[in-house]
Amino acid sequence: MVEIPELLYYIGFANLLGFVLMGVDKKRAKNNEWRIPERTLWGVSILGGAIGSFIGMRVFRHKTKHNSFRIGIPFIIIVHVVLYGYFFMS
Repeated sequence: MVEIPELLYYIGFANLLGFVLMGVDKKRAKNNEWRIPERTLWGVSILGGAIGSFIGMRVFRHKTKHNSFRIGIPFIIIVHVVLYGYFFMS
């Protein structure tokens, strides 16, 4: 079983990664360079980095016109909050 501090480190890292990837992808988009695939952005969000990705969306104003991101990332956050609440309560 995963200990709570290890889980918190993982969540923290995943959210930091989600935030950084949004910033890097925005910079690459502005410079017309190779982009980070949306599949990667979604994967990081689903695997625990949704809050960081959401904050990155707002800070960097990136992917905010894509309905899939505007609706999907907050939905993933809600799912994560429910799962984390269930895990920490049990």
